Amino acid sequence: MQPMRLDLRDEPWPARPWVMAAICAAAGLAFWLLVEGVDDSRATSWRVVGASFVAVASLSFVLTVEKRRWLWSLGFALAWGLIVGLVGWNTHDYNRGGEVIEFPFLAAIFAVLLACPLFQNARDEGGWRFSSGNVHIHVWTDAVIGAASIAFVGIVWLLAWLIAGLFDVIGIDALRQLLLEPDFGWPLAGFAFGAAVGILRERDALVGTMQRLVMVVLAVLSPVLATALVLFLLSLPVSGLSGLWTSWASAAALTMVAAGGAWVLLNAAIGMGDEEQPANRALRWSALALALVVLPLAGLAITALALRVGQYGWTPDRLWAVVCACVALAFGVAGWWSVWRGRGGFAPVVRTVQTRLALGVCGVALFLALPILDFGAISARDQVARLASGQVQPEQFDWQAMAFDFGPAGRAALQRIANDGPEPQRAYAANALAAPERYDVPSAGEIVRPLRPLAERLRVLPAGRPLPPEVPALIEGSQWMCATGPCVAMWLDDGRIAIVSQPRIEREINVSYISTDEGGRWIVGDRAAVDRAAVARDVPPPPDLAEAEVTIGEHRQRAIFVNGEMLRTIEELPAAPPRPR
Repeated sequence: MQPMRLDLRDEPWPARPWVMAAICAAAGLAFWLLVEGVDDSRATSWRVVGASFVAVASLSFVLTVEKRRWLWSLGFALAWGLIVGLVGWNTHDYNRGGEVIEFPFLAAIFAVLLACPLFQNARDEGGWRFSSGNVHIHVWTDAVIGAASIAFVGIVWLLAWLIAGLFDVIGIDALRQLLLEPDFGWPLAGFAFGAAVGILRERDALVGTMQRLVMVVLAVLSPVLATALVLFLLSLPVSGLSGLWTSWASAAALTMVAAGGAWVLLNAAIGMGDEEQPANRALRWSALALALVVLPLAGLAITALALRVGQYGWTPDRLWAVVCACVALAFGVAGWWSVWRGRGGFAPVVRTVQTRLALGVCGVALFLALPILDFGAISARDQVARLASGQVQPEQFDWQAMAFDFGPAGRAALQRIANDGPEPQRAYAANALAAPERYDVPSAGEIVRPLRPLAERLRVLPAGRPLPPEVPALIEGSQWMCATGPCVAMWLDDGRIAIVSQPRIEREINVSYISTDEGGRWIVGDRAAVDRAAVARDVPPPPDLAEAEVTIGEHRQRAIFVNGEMLRTIEELPAAPPRPR
């Protein structure tokens, strides 16, 4: 029987699909239990660490494990799971939105993706040795297996919903209800992914055929991209660079994506070994062109970024873009050096150089993911310096980014400006600090009014009727009631109060409610809405129009009006009796 493993040193492991499926199913359930509610900024950081650890450790293990030196894979997966979990802990608390998916977190994920094929090669060699050919094989194999396994998860879900739909037709909706439950859906997705990885990994010799097919298809595209990029670069001396800064998309982003695509198609064109050198002359010349165009594209990206920084200063996004452009620049230099060193046979040099570059980029990505270098602090210092020097006026300053994108350093800078800054800047900084959401911060050019204490901003209607002492505390503790400007507390009845909020800037007026619960305590929410929802759940059957009485009457509503314009319906009033005929 023909062996099904790409590396004959790996023994068959018939139980692998079931083991991987069980691991991923358990990881899927654990991940869901941890991430449920993590999108809420009040979610605890340990849940973020746990969810990141479970996802990264389980996926890293199932993608890299072999029976040979399986403890190495376990240690690799646990270490990276812990690293990414700690990075997620830091990013979750970095900005006010409680978001995990920040640039450092993405850098950590990128480092894991780079580290996996490097680790697999070191595991195969039994030490810290890297063969460029084997690394490339692992890169493409992991990519194909990962993509195919994700596709298999989609197929499993479609099949499950098809079966559920068939049973639902005959009145059995248990499976449909089960699929709607995340406690079942996440383990099912994990089970399908793990099983697919296990099956494909046991047959990675066949996967090798699939990956070669993918590379052949991509190689066909290399002459197209090479021709387009060469023509683009040759046209620049004639057309000039002005079009780069007025195009529909970011010039830096476009050129970096083009450089990345060129390098991917370069690898597809040169293959994974000397035996796969392209015989077609068009492919050979395309590979040469793609190796040479990366450097000028990276240079254009850095030029575009330098122009943008000169105009608007540093931000974390631009710092990360510079890192990406420098990586592209390093690969561009590697391409030119490989062509110079290898002349017509530059492909082996490219494979060797990019393996070493991958090691370096993995280390840089890990370093930038850790809370060692704070891009938010660098950006905050630069932006505050531009404000202090008069390069940017207070009404044009990006207060929103300082409050929500630059991390603790940005908020600390705002606090210093609010306390000791020039008078025109204090109101802007104070409003940005007090805003509960980023969109509550005025954008450039919008007028800002100083935020006064709640007692001075809150008007009670009917006038003279005092509010219960608990209500102002509930308003101040809320993130959306009276948080950004003048507001009105309107008594609707003895147990309901409508809070009408007017933002500092021209936006839609909001209506919220404070009411008493069944125990008589004042709470945030509309008690009447809860009662109406409870009644709505008990909907009577529709009337029989063949016998129902159909009349003409009046439908009335009780609503809140602002300057005579209806803002929000409070409740429906009984319909007027029908008019006599």
